[in-house]
Amino acid sequence: MMSRNAEALFWIGRYVERAENHARLIDVHYHIQTEGEFQEEGRKWVRLLSSLGVQDAYAARYESLTEAGVLEFITLDRDHAHSISSCVHQARGNLRQLRQKLPSELWDALNGFDLWLGEQTIADIMAGPHQFFRQVKDWSAIFLGTEESVMLREEEWRLIKCGRFLERAENTVRILRSLDGVLEGIREEDSRSAYPVLQGILKSVSGYQAFRRYYADEMRVPAIFAFLMTQNAFPRSVRYSFHRLEDHLTRLVQEAPIKGCGQEKAIRYAGKIRAELDFLEEEPLENGRYGELLDFLGNACLRLGKMMEEGFFGVEGAVG
Repeated sequence: MMSRNAEALFWIGRYVERAENHARLIDVHYHIQTEGEFQEEGRKWVRLLSSLGVQDAYAARYESLTEAGVLEFITLDRDHAHSISSCVHQARGNLRQLRQKLPSELWDALNGFDLWLGEQTIADIMAGPHQFFRQVKDWSAIFLGTEESVMLREEEWRLIKCGRFLERAENTVRILRSLDGVLEGIREEDSRSAYPVLQGILKSVSGYQAFRRYYADEMRVPAIFAFLMTQNAFPRSVRYSFHRLEDHLTRLVQEAPIKGCGQEKAIRYAGKIRAELDFLEEEPLENGRYGELLDFLGNACLRLGKMMEEGFFGVEGAVG
């Protein structure tokens, strides 16, 4: 496979996953915005923009923090590369290049998603934000279900999966990192007032009910961090994502090897991070030393992404 096609598939997985992750996070912020610090209009939107990693980009284009401005920027603005609409549109563009090589059902699902987003307005979103973000998640699930049910288990499928799981790991780390300052200030005696924030973190990755199966009502910061970083039974944890990512990378090289291109380096690094998470001690989590670990994992995701660009997409000069 040509490297530009491989990169296009990889980014299809990343873009669709990113759109879904953004919808989850934004929806949860609406649920908890009436609690505590979210009662302050400007502060709640700063927290949301920070969670998505786009605070500076927003400030460069807007003078004030308003609900309409923030929602327009992170959902429908196609001039902003990381908005939900832009992510889906870019994924559609990549898929359009490969329509002859992939099942037509994939195109139908993603094209329908893109067309639906193009019909939405900021007024529609503000009138029913929960409904809008639920529909984004539903469209993403349709694409994922179509991908799972009709694609051959060959390199095209694995490349999409690699993009999906790298994006998922990075997103979970980003959520925990952006909220780290809030969580470090939470004390056991203040657990009642902190409950909505902690619950919101879990709901942003659809992990609230799964968390309670393991921890019941133990809504504590160390337990949440341990669950989202190391619980290998939860498909949105960082550890689970790195397990799946390492497996897909390994099988890619086994099934379609290209010698001397750096793939083995990327696989070894993914395995190293996976092993770190497999044997992570509980002490750093119990003692609240989250920042160093989150920085390490965030940098690991960025470094692995660059390794994949060099090893899997750099053979012919990959397109961005």
